[in-house]
Amino acid sequence: MESHSYDVTVIGAGPGGYVAAIRAAQEGKSVAIVERDALGGVCLNWGCIPTKALLKSAEHYSFLAHAAEWGFEIGEVAVDWKKVIARSRKTAKKLSGGIGFLMKKNNITVHKGSARYLSANRIEVTDAEGETTELQTTNSIIATGARPGTLPGVEIDNERVITSREAMVLPERPDSLMIIGAGAIGVEFAYFYAAFGCKVTLVEYLDAILPSSDEDISAVLEKSFNSQGIDIHTGARVLSVEPDGDSVTTTYEKEGESTSVKTDAVLVAVGVKGNTEGLELEKIGLELENGFVPVDGHCETAARGVYAIGDVNGPPALAHVASHEGIHALRHMKNQNIAPIDYSLVPSCVYCQPQVASMGLSEAEAKERELEYDCGKFPFSASGKAVAIGETDGFVKILSCRESGELLGAHIIGAEATELITELVLGKSAELAVRDIHMAMHAHPTLSEAVMEAAADATGEATHI
Repeated sequence: MESHSYDVTVIGAGPGGYVAAIRAAQEGKSVAIVERDALGGVCLNWGCIPTKALLKSAEHYSFLAHAAEWGFEIGEVAVDWKKVIARSRKTAKKLSGGIGFLMKKNNITVHKGSARYLSANRIEVTDAEGETTELQTTNSIIATGARPGTLPGVEIDNERVITSREAMVLPERPDSLMIIGAGAIGVEFAYFYAAFGCKVTLVEYLDAILPSSDEDISAVLEKSFNSQGIDIHTGARVLSVEPDGDSVTTTYEKEGESTSVKTDAVLVAVGVKGNTEGLELEKIGLELENGFVPVDGHCETAARGVYAIGDVNGPPALAHVASHEGIHALRHMKNQNIAPIDYSLVPSCVYCQPQVASMGLSEAEAKERELEYDCGKFPFSASGKAVAIGETDGFVKILSCRESGELLGAHIIGAEATELITELVLGKSAELAVRDIHMAMHAHPTLSEAVMEAAADATGEATHI
């Protein structure tokens, strides 16, 4: 068996793993990264990036379908479904190749295969041919990500009953689709398929779509989805999913009554489960909690020198969180006295139309904590830029501590929400008061003025509502 020594070994080459590996190499450390599949992980190959390419195609199609409103007479628009899918796959392949270039540029050794721990400082890698290599390492980072969750009694056959991975590459657009789960993945695919004329039914066990979002956000998104023809059922428990030839029958219960819906396919989008199989974490004294690797505020596990970042350590399952955690873990390796990660600064983004973005406390959470707060809100219908570009659905909502003016939370639904949220993340990170955001001069006309106006409303100084 070959043996190599490294300062840092990263298991998994997703957005957390490869970013951590690059940063460690930039700091002069010897670095290895272990990956059994494609560089870039699920996010780049089967998640964040290819889905955004699909969603952009849906946006373009929706625009073309309403082109007459903009003064264009186009006629009937034909869709080449295979080209829509192919563009998404091409995008993922291009960026995955870029990760390979970055590995070489930074002198990071890539070991293709599956990893298992022999001890906290020894990792065995087995490649596709069964050959093994031992990696001796001072520190290691588990960045193996997660896979789609399942429902008890529901069998995923990858053809009619599918996960998000299959939903990205269906050879033909289904005429009808049942989506179980109305979190970020569920609502993004609901928008995508509905935009292309698929009859979408969206079933959610909890009482609202995007149930972790602010209540006002969920309400507006549900209204928008209804107008897009998406059939939504919240507070509904799935009883069975039964494939039958070319269709699938889903039976769910709501308010004591059961309903059966026949569709071409069923997408199960009910969360994720950490990828830990084969790592043999028990050899280094680690036990899973709810299917994830438990960590402290620095992403260090109970095994000293072993860190776990990204989806494998539990929610929030977001690529930017994984990258941030990877960099933080490296900082903690150098300095054990740094402050833990502040997860109140995490932006949560959903890329359906209208877009959704949030950070900090929701209004329900503020009430639960019995906080004294002021709420500022500004509708995009009152934004000059939003009116000009025809994107008037939604609003910006800001929560401000009544006593200190601290930014407690921010919630946006509407045009470019996922871009606008960063201003508020930066504001909270810099400990700016909400009034500081209001007083900062914003360019006109821009969508960001809606952020300024919501901040003004929270301080009682609104002028345009």
